[in-house]
Amino acid sequence: MSVALWVVIPYIAITVFVVGHVWRWRTDQFGWTTRTTQVLESRLLRLGSPLFHLGMFAVIGGHVVGLLVPKSWTEAVGVSEHLYHVVSIAAGTVAGVMVMAGLGLLLARRFVNPRVRRTTTRMDKAMFAAFAVVIVLGMAETVGRNLLGGGYDYRATVAVWFRGILTFRPDSEIMAGVPLVYQLHALAAWVFIAMWPFTRLVHVWSAPVAYLWRPYVVYRRRLTRPARP
Repeated sequence: MSVALWVVIPYIAITVFVVGHVWRWRTDQFGWTTRTTQVLESRLLRLGSPLFHLGMFAVIGGHVVGLLVPKSWTEAVGVSEHLYHVVSIAAGTVAGVMVMAGLGLLLARRFVNPRVRRTTTRMDKAMFAAFAVVIVLGMAETVGRNLLGGGYDYRATVAVWFRGILTFRPDSEIMAGVPLVYQLHALAAWVFIAMWPFTRLVHVWSAPVAYLWRPYVVYRRRLTRPARP
């Protein structure tokens, strides 16, 4: 069971993530979009979207540092464990609140507004539900376990296991003694990753980065009007 949960499931999720994106691009390029509904309702979108996206950037950055950067590296540059703990809790709490507030507004917009609700697919609903579970469990870790509870050094266990997955040397036994909320958060995240290619989230890979170096478009005003028949 330990190998199935902490080795098999992660690699299945990664495989589905990669193969699913290739399949989606080859078969559904016209559907590779957010399917925006801004024209149907924009008031809640103007507030909820920045909160959600800015919060997510901070959450992703925190996960990159916490999971991919070993503790010895941060200590080598003078960041003590106490300082890291304080900063991660403060930044993680603020980012988590932003994400939850933004997601709440976006969900309210999508399910309260009849016109927007009609554009919501079953996969959208499944995606929002899975993402909400991941966020709630993440907040339970940050606030419930580390801020209000006794704290837990996930970099000594969860981070080591996660880097082992990426280097093809996973150690499932590391996760055996990890608190349940961390285990559930990890499993929910893998489920969400496996769902990713089949949702509107594929649009994150279509950021207009080429705009930074492409030639600008020249617009010229027509100086003479065409002759009338």
